[in-house]
Amino acid sequence: MATLTATPRKAAPPGILTSRAVRKLLALAALAAVLVPLAVTQWPGTPWPTALTVDVSEPLGKASDWIIDNRDSHPLFLYFFGHVSNVVVIAVRAVYLALLAVGWAGVTAIGALVAWRVAGVRLALGTAAAFLACGLLGMWVPTMQTLALMVVAVLASVVVGALLGLAAGLSDRMDRVLRPVLDTMQVLPAFAYLLPVVLVFGIGVPAAVLATVVYAAPPMARLTSLGLRGADKEVLEAVESLGTTARQRLLTARIPLARKELLLGANQTIMMALSMAVIASVIGAGGLGDRVYQALASVDVGAALAAGIPIVLLAVVLDRVTGAAGERLGESGKSPVTWLYALVVAAAVALAGRLAGFLDWPDGWEVDIAEPVNRAVDWMTAHLYSGVPVVGGTADWAAHFTSWVLNPLRDGLQWLPWWSVLLIVAALAWLIGTWRTALTAVLAMAAIGVLGVWDPSLDTLSQVLAAVAVTLVVGFATGIAAARSDRFERLLRPVLDVFQTMPQFVYLIPVVALFGVGRAPAVAAAVVYALPAVVRITTQGLRQVDPAALESARSLGATSGQQLRQVQLPLARPALLLAVNQGVVLVLAVVIIGGLVGGGALGYQVVFGLAQGDLATGLVAGAAIVCLGLMLDRVTQPTERRAKKGA
Repeated sequence: MATLTATPRKAAPPGILTSRAVRKLLALAALAAVLVPLAVTQWPGTPWPTALTVDVSEPLGKASDWIIDNRDSHPLFLYFFGHVSNVVVIAVRAVYLALLAVGWAGVTAIGALVAWRVAGVRLALGTAAAFLACGLLGMWVPTMQTLALMVVAVLASVVVGALLGLAAGLSDRMDRVLRPVLDTMQVLPAFAYLLPVVLVFGIGVPAAVLATVVYAAPPMARLTSLGLRGADKEVLEAVESLGTTARQRLLTARIPLARKELLLGANQTIMMALSMAVIASVIGAGGLGDRVYQALASVDVGAALAAGIPIVLLAVVLDRVTGAAGERLGESGKSPVTWLYALVVAAAVALAGRLAGFLDWPDGWEVDIAEPVNRAVDWMTAHLYSGVPVVGGTADWAAHFTSWVLNPLRDGLQWLPWWSVLLIVAALAWLIGTWRTALTAVLAMAAIGVLGVWDPSLDTLSQVLAAVAVTLVVGFATGIAAARSDRFERLLRPVLDVFQTMPQFVYLIPVVALFGVGRAPAVAAAVVYALPAVVRITTQGLRQVDPAALESARSLGATSGQQLRQVQLPLARPALLLAVNQGVVLVLAVVIIGGLVGGGALGYQVVFGLAQGDLATGLVAGAAIVCLGLMLDRVTQPTERRAKKGA
């Protein structure tokens, strides 16, 4: 009897219902056949039903008014938030005054000597040149302001992230609790962090530092937890066999074994802190970001570029120094005596500069690039914006992209019935993940409608989809070319390194110069920002394909194109899906910031709320951004179980 029941199962021909994706779609179709008629009957119409919208502007307005009215009198603010704010202000001011007291010569010498000690002579010379360039551009004081804010924010981020990572690395329960929180924080655009801290701390340095800490701490937490959990089990068992306590095992084994992950976490924290410190100029951070923001507000591309170049130089120096520290970890390096010599030399240079009166950068040494850059922009406006034979001008390209791509895509999304949008989101999320993934994505999208910002969110979504499409086409093509040519990959590497270290804010400068303001420039900035990550992940995924599989295909006479289509791309599917996910997340971050250059939609509402003090409008838009980011992440990120089966 057992044989009779088992035989038909083995002999059954494969059918369409054996496909997991088809079964999911059929189940979703059955569920939709029941729920959609009920929804259409109860709430007809294309846009999100007004009956399902909750007006939160009034309670949010009352809450913000209460916070503003009680900020100087309530005990919570007087004895907690007030002390936190004062500590932040004192710390940033102390670091800033110390940098000014050392003087430009001392800061340059200290930076160069630290880079030399960590990474060698070449990076030391590059670091000195970067600091000198900041002075030559007339940005020494703003650079020191940004650096002071960075020092405080990075130290706080590293401490907070390390403590959270320590808890998650040593406790399975804490890891389960923190993982979804860190996952969510990782996909949120930087703008989403500004409004809550402004509501509590107001406009100024404390809000900027704390927003930076919240934004930059998750990478440190994740990598700390990863390093502690990935420690060599045999080493830990050997240490435990010696009768050590849990604290001794942590200090003598776990943390030393996780040093590379800790340094990588510090590197990522520094880069994210710099990016956020620049964006936080919108809420009064000052420094280089404020110069860029003010220049963009007046469409002064020359002034924006003069402040943007030091930001890029600072990002490249910090990335190279911390990256070199991680790569050289464990190698035999210079002795501690060398550090002492370096500090003595740096102190001597700083003292000599102070005695010689070289504290402030001399005005006569500054080079004004704003005027020639603006002249170049004016020439571009006159000659390249429009009227160029055959190819057309940059303004023509932006206008055509807006009218042919962005407008139809936005109008098409807004034309779709609200229930069909939820159904599409559910189908995509369930196909790539599990029913929990689909439920999370649908609830996030529904929350956008409940908040009453359905149309602006679909406008933002249309810009994201357009930018992601361009990014993936260009990124996949470039990544495939880099994977198939070592020479092209070597030429491309330094370009990607520079582009990947640039803060998000800086990408707005060239697109404003080329395309003016509008939605198309915001999309262009998003494409350029997301492209390096997509190219790198694609190249790495294709290069890591099993050589034995390629050799087998070649032995069967497969051409180069056949090897790519039938072997490399299918085997690199997990990496390609990761590239899609990272492209979506990075594009969303810059599309939101594109509200500063006419991107409109949710980004404009956040900027408007910050600029006008209308925190209710800004907070609603910020919450919608959070939901949109969560939905896009779930739709493009396969679960671990699903990714393994798909691979």
